[in-house]
Amino acid sequence: MAQEKILVVEDELDISRLVTACLERESYQVQVAASGQQAQHQLESFLPDLLILDLGLPDTDGLSLCREVRRNSSLPILMVSARGDDIDRIIGLEVGADDYLGKPFNPKELVARVRALLRRSALSPTQNGGDTIQNGTLRIQTQSHRAFLGGEEVHLTPIEFSLLRQFAQHHAQVLSRQDLLNRVWGPDFFGDERTVDAHIRNLRSKLRQVEGRFDRIQAVWGVGYRFD
Repeated sequence: MAQEKILVVEDELDISRLVTACLERESYQVQVAASGQQAQHQLESFLPDLLILDLGLPDTDGLSLCREVRRNSSLPILMVSARGDDIDRIIGLEVGADDYLGKPFNPKELVARVRALLRRSALSPTQNGGDTIQNGTLRIQTQSHRAFLGGEEVHLTPIEFSLLRQFAQHHAQVLSRQDLLNRVWGPDFFGDERTVDAHIRNLRSKLRQVEGRFDRIQAVWGVGYRFD
């Protein structure tokens, strides 16, 4: 089996060495980029399976790089930052990161989050039911990870796709944040429930851009979310 490849975008040498050592001990193939420019080149040449991205880079903002990667790729992204502000974490998730880890971090937690992201990315859609889910004008193709509204494709990240699939499969049922964390992120997820809110905001926005109608995903105060 080929080694899974991880690109670490980190300009602090001590941290990049620590992360590289931790991941290589787990048999991952690792490359390091110390700037946004290097990262752009290695994304094309190394073709990683996962990106670990620091927010603070010498030549660009990690948020901008995350947003650029997410425009044309569903590559799993783990964002790391020394900034402890919840706002940075929420913004990171909203621009397309799949998970967020604050510095300083426990190396074991880093490895656990990497494993969880790679496992979700590699999960075969056939494990979750048939090939097509039809719900009104929404059509989800589980084999190809594609979603369509009224015949027009909605371009989603893996997390957004998994959320939409859960909503479509449980139409009109209220799913709590913990339900969604367990179903989409898995029981080993280390973050908090607000992660769900950030990704749902992105998903709502993309559905509205295509369909131009009311929010299909309705918040049920104090409980969770329902798909209408």
